[in-house]
Amino acid sequence: MKTAVVAFAFGFGSLMMANVSAGEVEDRISERLTEAVPGLQVMSVKESEAKGLYEVQSNNGDTIYATEDGQYLMTGDLLKITDQGIANVTEAVRTEARREMMADFDANGVISFPAENEKAVVSVFTDIDCPYCRKLHDEVPQLNDYGITVNYYAFPRSGPNTASFRKYESVWCADDQQAAMDAAKAGRKVADASCENPVREQFELGGRVGVTGTPAIVLEDGNMVRGYVPAQRLAEGLGLL
Repeated sequence: MKTAVVAFAFGFGSLMMANVSAGEVEDRISERLTEAVPGLQVMSVKESEAKGLYEVQSNNGDTIYATEDGQYLMTGDLLKITDQGIANVTEAVRTEARREMMADFDANGVISFPAENEKAVVSVFTDIDCPYCRKLHDEVPQLNDYGITVNYYAFPRSGPNTASFRKYESVWCADDQQAAMDAAKAGRKVADASCENPVREQFELGGRVGVTGTPAIVLEDGNMVRGYVPAQRLAEGLGLL
């Protein structure tokens, strides 16, 4: 009985909204959210795969789902039952958004360890002082041998104006970035250096694409591998072995 009442109420609400254009619905949801959550910036609103729910992308990288009237909200992953099993609809959206953000960012500022026979490129958000980042860096020559180019993006977890952040800036500003990165990852002292650099921009990019810890490996299709993965397993996952 309760299910029938809910279904009727939802159907009635949908009927009431039937003559409202999609643009008006999206504007209403955006307005209600920004009024209810100070500081929230709504980046986009669009109808989701689930009928009656709208997908909202915000400036903090979270995906929010809202009803047409913007009164009811839901956070978390939206799952879909398919013939192949359960698919994560929200993660698929995140992956595409991440791919687009990475493509839009100027990759000229990365510290790159290129493979001679390049078959794949991985973008690694790294913290010089992170133990597992150092473990991954030890395997960069092996990754290069597999044909994987490693592009480093700065993500000092302690944030701006900290020793770790300044250390990354010194590495980036060094005359030989690769040698400086090798030294820093090995725990050796790197000469202090300062210059105009993209460390803060890369750190902020990491936040937007959903980096919560390091290393975070972003693949070319936008998928993210969270944490350290042995070189051989990464190469296998990329279909190179």
